[in-house]
Formats: sequence, structure tokens, C-alpha cells
Amino acid sequence: MNNNQPSHQRPTPEVAIITIERDEEQASTPIISNRPKRRHPLLWITAIALLFLGIGAALYAYKSWHFYHNLGVTISCTPAQNIEKLKATPAPREPQIVMTTDSILGVGLNIYTLHGVAGTIEFQEPDTADASVYLYCRSADFKADGSYIGSLIAQGKELANSNKRLGYMAMANGNNVVGIARSEEVKDYVAKQNGSFFRQFILVSNGELPPRFYLHGKVERCAMGRIDNQIYYITSRNRETMWSFADALREYGFTDAIYITGGKDYAFYRDKEGKRHDIHNPADYPHKKWAGIIPWLVFRKSK
Repeated sequence: MNNNQPSHQRPTPEVAIITIERDEEQASTPIISNRPKRRHPLLWITAIALLFLGIGAALYAYKSWHFYHNLGVTISCTPAQNIEKLKATPAPREPQIVMTTDSILGVGLNIYTLHGVAGTIEFQEPDTADASVYLYCRSADFKADGSYIGSLIAQGKELANSNKRLGYMAMANGNNVVGIARSEEVKDYVAKQNGSFFRQFILVSNGELPPRFYLHGKVERCAMGRIDNQIYYITSRNRETMWSFADALREYGFTDAIYITGGKDYAFYRDKEGKRHDIHNPADYPHKKWAGIIPWLVFRKSK
């Protein structure tokens, strides 16, 4: 004991210092959980919606293709090819209708070959004294209320629009074509050219008969037909079914042919000298019941 230290004071006790070392490597290691991550439900909804949209688009594309291209028959001339024919400058020819007769498969046919004439749709029945008219006949069908069946363009004015009937006749720029298509390309072109266009039933397409006919029974039949680039008006001399009439046209050699209504309706044609010849009974002229409603297909001298 130090004698100089007061006796009443005790020494201060030592305090132990405890140091805790941290494992820095362990502290920086991320904690990995075995719990699976939750996917956002919106991603699944979006994926399913896109899948159904893709399926719907594919079905729509297939139905559209099937509707416009699977016609039940093959075609000999596409709409684009017929438009090119309508655009061509008509070859100058003397106007005349040449009438011949034939009998095919027991079906008597009167065949009128059109030369140097241009067709149009008119609603006034031509006068028998009108020397500018070389042939006229019926064209599009109509209902009792006066509405028309199938697409109909008269001198550039659209009066009806329906492509359920696949046969058509188009007239523009002094040219006439007969074709088979559901497409309205030709109709739209004709409208821009102030031409005429109508639709009717198929009788022959690319030398083939359609799979079915929609009119039954035996009546006098009429048609507009094509062999190469030559256009014809054809009538049956007797009552025929649609099938027998169409089969005779096919056998004769028509590439395409469409039906024309009004088998016994009066009409006329003119020969090279301009002489008028009656088709059917002249006592039935003029037609009074549907005056102003019937769309007449009228062929006049090409300009």
C-alpha cells in the first residue's frame, strides 16, 4: 500500500470491453426464398385475348376467301381481265344481229350473234320504229315491290347491290362482257365509266355447269353467252328446264352463259340492212304491267 494514498479510497475496478465482429461476407449474401414468384394475372388475360383475336382473324380470312373464291365452278376470265376488255377500244364493225338456229341434245336454240353494238340498261321499252336499236331483251330480275335482285347499274347509277347471283354482264366504253365472279370489281369500274351492269344466275362457267339450279319447271329460256370474245343472245324454241337449257349451251360450246328472264316476252332484232325481225309475239308489245320498272338490256350501234 502506498503510504501517500488516503486510506479511505478504494481502487477503481476494470470494465471488460466485449467486441462483436460481423461477418461482412455473410451479411451481404441475399436471402433466397423457396416461395414461387406470383405472375401478374393481367399478362395471362392479355395473352389469352391475343390468342382468341388471332383465331378470329384467321377464321374471318378463311371465310372471306371461301366466300369470294369457292364459287362451286371454275372461271374462265377474272374480273381484272374483263376490266381490261372493257377498257379496250372497240373494233369498228357494221352493226347487225345474225340469227341462226340449231338443235343440241334435243333442245332447239335460236342464236343471235351481236356485231358492232354496245349494250346499256334502259327503263323505257324501245320503240319498234327506233332504227338505232338492234336488239333488246330483259336483264335483271325484280320483286313485286319494284326492288331489284342482284347488283344493278344503269348508265353509272347504282340501283341495287347484291352479289348473291354470281353471273354478270357489264357494258362500258362501247364494249360488252359476260363473266362469273362474286367480286364487285367490274361493277365498280363500270359505275365510274357511266356504264351498265347486272347480275343473274350462272348457266355455264368455263364450259361447266353449276352444281345446282334455283329455278325449276319447264318454260321458254333465254341467256346471254360468250364464246371467246363474241357475245350472243340465245333463246330456246320450246319449254325447257334450266338444266337441259344450260347443258345444251355447254354442249354447243359456250364458255360462259348467264340466265335472262322473260322467256316469252316480246323483243326484236335488226339484220345488216336494218330490217326489224320480231322475237316472240308482237301482240304482247308493249309491256304495260311493269312499265318503268323493267330494266331492259338494249343494244344500239357502237359509237
